[in-house]
Amino acid sequence: MIALLRRELLLAVRHPADTLAAVLFFLLVTALFPFGVGPAPEMLARLAPGALLAAALLAALLPLDRLFGAEAEDGSLDQLLLSGLSGMQITAVKAAGHWLTTGAPLLVATPVAGAMLNLRVEAWGVAVLALGLATLFLSFVGTAGAALTLGARRGGVLLPLLVLPLTIPAVIFGAAGIEAAASGLPARPFLLLLGALAAAALPLAPLAAGAALRAD
Repeated sequence: MIALLRRELLLAVRHPADTLAAVLFFLLVTALFPFGVGPAPEMLARLAPGALLAAALLAALLPLDRLFGAEAEDGSLDQLLLSGLSGMQITAVKAAGHWLTTGAPLLVATPVAGAMLNLRVEAWGVAVLALGLATLFLSFVGTAGAALTLGARRGGVLLPLLVLPLTIPAVIFGAAGIEAAASGLPARPFLLLLGALAAAALPLAPLAAGAALRAD
């Protein structure tokens, strides 16, 4: 599993296009909000929590449709399934690799996006935590979705339709936590709920994804 995770990270370093595309998409979406709703600082600050969560999850969703596609085409996915690792282990490593190469870079860009949306500096730390947990949840749930739609016609269209509705609770709790921090209220209850969602996805999503890969 460590060797497989190392392979995922090396591939991301050698081909950084997906990571750069996700970060640029995140920043561009947040940069468009001031043009759409106006430059009023109060309005931007009010929209910032939800905008950050929505933009980050959409950005992290971009590379998911290629998570298993290339390996399924060249036969290396079959070799992985015959390597002695279970389907659950393979998909768990894939999900972790997706978060490390897509979700984690988005956290680095979060203060920049928060500044563009006039988010209070006091809430930046909570925003990074909320986006980290929300993107972790998306990585694992999205990996299950990518496995389920592997080989399906128009799988790239089906994947967002399958995954995005499941992320609504993460958006609600994450945005509520950021808004609470920006208002000077405790954000811990919302972060704990968001952490519970991520903790539930850690074992369940790879189990479903592994079963889907075995079925394919």
